[in-house]
Amino acid sequence: MLDCPLVVILGHDSCGAVSAECAALEDGMAPTGYVRDVVERVTPSVPAARAAGHVEPAEILAEHVRQTVDLLLDRSRVLAEKVAVGQAAVVGLCYRLAGGSAQLVAARGLDAGVTASS
Repeated sequence: MLDCPLVVILGHDSCGAVSAECAALEDGMAPTGYVRDVVERVTPSVPAARAAGHVEPAEILAEHVRQTVDLLLDRSRVLAEKVAVGQAAVVGLCYRLAGGSAQLVAARGLDAGVTASS
């Protein structure tokens, strides 16, 4: 693992994968080819967001970013250990393309002075 103290998961608005998965759940038609591979990574996030009452694309994207942060920590023991002892942090951001701003939606391993919904 790289000796990197901060890992950033960055989602962006107008995400085609989120839109395609929402459409697939609505009409039952899954995309094909490489798009399907990308969309399948989003699949668990859409029902989870909807179950929590989130239906707007930005809310679904934020849920996907949060789930990706947690998945990364679940699958990387080395990173999870570094986060646990304060040697690294993983954050999830949602980037707004038009405005150029990012919103923090998940933070694992940061000081209590930084807040994020999780």
